[in-house]
Amino acid sequence: MERLERFAALLLDENRRQNLISKPSEAQLWQRHIADSAQLLEYVPRETSPPGPWLDLGTGAGFPGLVIAALRPDWEVVLIESRARRIEFLANCVRELGVARCRVIGERLERVEPFPAWVISARAFAPLEKLLSLSAPFSTKATRYVLPKGRSAAHELKQAKKPIRELFHVEHSLTDRDAGIIVSA
Repeated sequence: MERLERFAALLLDENRRQNLISKPSEAQLWQRHIADSAQLLEYVPRETSPPGPWLDLGTGAGFPGLVIAALRPDWEVVLIESRARRIEFLANCVRELGVARCRVIGERLERVEPFPAWVISARAFAPLEKLLSLSAPFSTKATRYVLPKGRSAAHELKQAKKPIRELFHVEHSLTDRDAGIIVSA
């Protein structure tokens, strides 16, 4: 909890300098952003020694990847973000929170040297089919996808090609009854 409280303070402070989250959502930071990110742990195996890193695409303000790193500092977490000011913010958070197994890669995903990911997450990164295409070099048969998609989750999955629909399903969000998380089988 201390790490999450420190992260919340860092985020609110930085939000005065750059738009990390909307001003109205600051009052709902814990439910809308932190708890919303933390709930993804429900959809991954409870590995004490995961076979690879948790890869968070387009991390932005640190959701969900930095929350996962704060809750599970024993896991390797890789945050990919291409915007310079956000990269700087994320790197500072990693230092301040003492999450040594978390690293920030400041590049566009297409330029990152692929590695096998244990979990792939992304929040507001890209439409489902594009996200799967971009992340394919990091995915193995064992990779678990957990993709918070908000209110568009069911619609995005329904619009996907049949092979994708057969590999994924929608779980209801624990923090917003109208939102969904696309999860691989």
